[in-house]
Amino acid sequence: MTWNRGTLEAVGGGTRVGEADWAAQAAPAAPDAPDESSYWRRYGAHVQADGVQFAVWAPNAQQVNVEGDFNDWNPHRGVELRRDDFGRWTGFAPDARAGHRYKYKILGRDGVWRLKADPVAFAAETPPASASVVFQSRHQWADEAWMARHRGGERYSFNQPMSVYEVHLASWRPGLSYDQLAEQLVGHVAGLGFTHVEFLPVMEHPFGGSWGYQTTGFYAPTARLGDPDGLRRLIDAFHRAGIAVILDWVPAHFPRDDWALAWFDGAPLYEHPDPRRGEHPDWGSLIFDFGHPEVRDFLIGSAMYWIEEFHADGLRVDAVSSMLFLDYSRAPGTWEPNCFGGNANLQALDFIKMLTNEMHARHPSVVMVAEESAAWPGVTHPVADNGLGFDVKWSLGWMNDTLEALTIDPLFRRYHWDDLRRPSAYAFMERDLLPLSHDEVVHGKGSLAAKLPGWRGQQKDGLRGLLAYQWAFPGKHLLFMGAEFAQRGEWSEQWGLDWADAADGDGVTRLVAEMNRLYQAHPALWSRDDDPGATHWGVGDADGNLISFVRYGRAEDALVCITNFSGHQIRDRRIGLPWGGTWHEVLNTDAHDYDGAGVGNLGAVTADPTHGQDWLPASGAVTIGPYATVWLAGRYED
Repeated sequence: MTWNRGTLEAVGGGTRVGEADWAAQAAPAAPDAPDESSYWRRYGAHVQADGVQFAVWAPNAQQVNVEGDFNDWNPHRGVELRRDDFGRWTGFAPDARAGHRYKYKILGRDGVWRLKADPVAFAAETPPASASVVFQSRHQWADEAWMARHRGGERYSFNQPMSVYEVHLASWRPGLSYDQLAEQLVGHVAGLGFTHVEFLPVMEHPFGGSWGYQTTGFYAPTARLGDPDGLRRLIDAFHRAGIAVILDWVPAHFPRDDWALAWFDGAPLYEHPDPRRGEHPDWGSLIFDFGHPEVRDFLIGSAMYWIEEFHADGLRVDAVSSMLFLDYSRAPGTWEPNCFGGNANLQALDFIKMLTNEMHARHPSVVMVAEESAAWPGVTHPVADNGLGFDVKWSLGWMNDTLEALTIDPLFRRYHWDDLRRPSAYAFMERDLLPLSHDEVVHGKGSLAAKLPGWRGQQKDGLRGLLAYQWAFPGKHLLFMGAEFAQRGEWSEQWGLDWADAADGDGVTRLVAEMNRLYQAHPALWSRDDDPGATHWGVGDADGNLISFVRYGRAEDALVCITNFSGHQIRDRRIGLPWGGTWHEVLNTDAHDYDGAGVGNLGAVTADPTHGQDWLPASGAVTIGPYATVWLAGRYED
């Protein structure tokens, strides 16, 4: 499906003109519901001096009690809660204390008693156990300098360095706790020079194989790695090391476990009551009722909770496309059009705009990242301009197109050249992040290195060239753990990374660290990422498997990226350069330092200002090794 920019009219799809106007009017600058940032203060289990105050939303319930360790789980001694006019049940348990497990016993509208975990629990038992746990944080934050520098009220700017290491905490080194990760993972990421780390969902989830993407604890970190203060200490340690933390967050759906959100009070409550909108056909999960004010409050409150209570610096919102389309993964006849007859989920669209508006109003410096795969127009455009209001979007198109071409043997890549060139056509339609993520190294897809053709040495050569190409391409970039040492096998959340490959892949590790250093040192690579005029697309030689482009900075500086996607050396190829003089070879992925063959340009290329090439006024003869990428940096001087 393709889209006409400026409307929601789909070419070959079902969305109707007029929905964009409705959506623009339907998303106010801030929600008219109660203060979302205080949602967790209105609900959950709150420790008092003489007991614990409980509160839960269950408007369809006939009766709600709370049971737990404090009454030996005796159903005859549970604390009966009282209902207010808004469906909120509250009560006080004088014998309850921090550390006690508990659940709500709910007599539903259907006359059935159910034991339910607290939707706003701040801690939970380690799965497969499912009780909520009374928790009171005692963590003393030590990231004051970081918060003063990065939460000073300034709006997040796209034109700053952003190099992201994506990690699944439980499988980076299986068995480590939050506190042990603070000792080991922080130093690893800092040593590689990344500016950001992104955690796959840390929210509690019953099935480890979901990697956290089927969340039940929207306010509770997973207990598999320790208590919630352990996660606070981990984030604190990253901040003290100068690294921002992004959390994956999943408001699109939730699992059907009978002790969790599903059919919470004897009727659909958190889920949409119509199965055509409330059930996800791919994942077997339930979809939130995005049009219900209290459900929106619950979700926006969750987003604010991780920012305020855990000092997260950003959220990556998962599966946005599945929220936006009523016919997402649905066959004709199995979905209901919206009031305009189209396929846009107007309630979800309204919710997303409320979410991004509210986050930007309360925490302007927080980065909101969208994983959106369907080319919805304006994902990173302001809500005022009928966009969704995200700051950054994962460019899944770049990932798919690039890997589609590079998994082909170099002899035949010329026939897939459009895949490599296509990203230049859409590079500036959104504010993009280029991901080489966890999704590409699971389910039989192989590791990033193993996708590339050739023997092990050629795969490492190809991976180094690919990463340098990714780092130089317009947009931010993300790398999933294990690729920094060219892991041979695909990722398994059960077995963790293959650290035995680290010694063999240490050339890639050294390259990643050097690229991150150079990336931050050369503003041409990040200071104009949203400016199409700051990138010049040069060579696009399908027969030679060669690409070059120029990135311009703001101070008469530039960096030229040249990538040889072929399996043979290219010698003295004339490449267009922005001006004459000396261009320093600041990076060569075939250098001996990275376990390459050492083919290169002896540190510099001299550009002839009288010999233009590739629509540029100067050119120089460049030598580049097989599968290699070279960066040439220059500064204009009169």
